[in-house]
Amino acid sequence: MRGLFVTGTGTGVGKTIVSAALLAAMRVAGEAVYAHKPVVTGLAEPPGDWPPDHELLAEAAGMEPGNVAPLRFEPAVSPHLAAALTGRPIEVGALVARARAAGSASHTLIVEGVGGLLVPLAEDFTVRDLAVELGMPLLIAASPALGTINHTLLTLQVARAAGLEVHAVVLTPWPQTPSKMEISNHQTIARLGRVEVDVLPRVSGPDPAELAEVGGELPWRRWLEPSAL
Repeated sequence: MRGLFVTGTGTGVGKTIVSAALLAAMRVAGEAVYAHKPVVTGLAEPPGDWPPDHELLAEAAGMEPGNVAPLRFEPAVSPHLAAALTGRPIEVGALVARARAAGSASHTLIVEGVGGLLVPLAEDFTVRDLAVELGMPLLIAASPALGTINHTLLTLQVARAAGLEVHAVVLTPWPQTPSKMEISNHQTIARLGRVEVDVLPRVSGPDPAELAEVGGELPWRRWLEPSAL
């Protein structure tokens, strides 16, 4: 399965923007791409400047939103609780099967997780479990702000403890003029985490052209090579 699994150090750290930027950049470069987000929650939230995750990914990949996220819930809670609140239990076997079916030798697959690696998708099945089932290399989206060292190093430990390969950490939104703290965070994560650290600048809105431009600055071609690590 050719592709990348994008996770985050938590909720709201930019993993959907990282995923959309990768999809848009790959598509502009002539790659056949496919986006998959196993579960979307929070659809009852008031609309903001950005569309729901599956709609943003669909726009970047040239897909229909319903084909990106097969399971969609209104409550803004973790997937296992959203399923319980709505009386629509998530069946793990079907969830894994759908994720595997999204992969193909004919396209590059970007899977975006939900929250962080230990978020439960079902009662006894986490995002990390799904990543292990798919056997895909990880990208970790993280904030460059205060607190990110602890959150990112913990995520790296959780990923590696399960045998997952981490290609890189992507700090976003990376400011045009980073502070001494942000520069130090970048260097410290790379050193203590023994990991490649890349950056994605702030994106002003859900414009595919802008997403493709910033995504094109990431070394995604190298990440897709079998010898990326």
